Amino acid sequence: MERLASIQARIEAALPEAKLALAANPGASGQHSLVVEAAHLEAVARRLRDDPELQFDYLSNVTGVDWLDRVETDKVRVKREYQGEEIEVEESVERRVPGYLEVVYHLYSVARGTGPLVLRVRTGNRTDRVDVPSLANVFRGAELQEREVYDLFGVVFTGHPDLRRLLMWEGFSGHPMRKDYVEPDDYEYEPTPHGEVAAKASRRYAKRGQP
Repeated sequence: MERLASIQARIEAALPEAKLALAANPGASGQHSLVVEAAHLEAVARRLRDDPELQFDYLSNVTGVDWLDRVETDKVRVKREYQGEEIEVEESVERRVPGYLEVVYHLYSVARGTGPLVLRVRTGNRTDRVDVPSLANVFRGAELQEREVYDLFGVVFTGHPDLRRLLMWEGFSGHPMRKDYVEPDDYEYEPTPHGEVAAKASRRYAKRGQP
């Protein structure tokens, strides 16, 4: 975390408008990350690549994460009247946290033999504010991987040179890696349905009154 904090300070000194946040990873890998606002993503990525003391010149991986809406409980101190006296008590207050999509980039420095540096950027929500800038103009390796995240999670990468589905076909409905994605029970595209697929198809056509 100390190394990441020093990188954060160096980037913020060069780009004062780009405020970064440290995100700790409590897992065994200990791969902590930097969170950057979408508006400053491209500038920060270029600085990480071009800074002679950092030289994160290789993008190895781009992936997505779907964070659903959630409710968090905060403990607050409030004043209440009790038997004619005002006392301070602790109460639980529920707070709704809107969901968002997150894009995670793993950067390495081939020149210095260091990494990974994990860089995260978040969308405004999961519905109508799902765009972030593309890094395809900074790291050519982002082009196909951002298409995959677009296809499976629905993140729209503005400025991408060829943003279209990669794994699913054009016209496919939805994004299969979303946590609330409901897979269809219509398997007409499956030429030889079997097992669970055949069972779902049978139930669907039975509802239609078909054999």
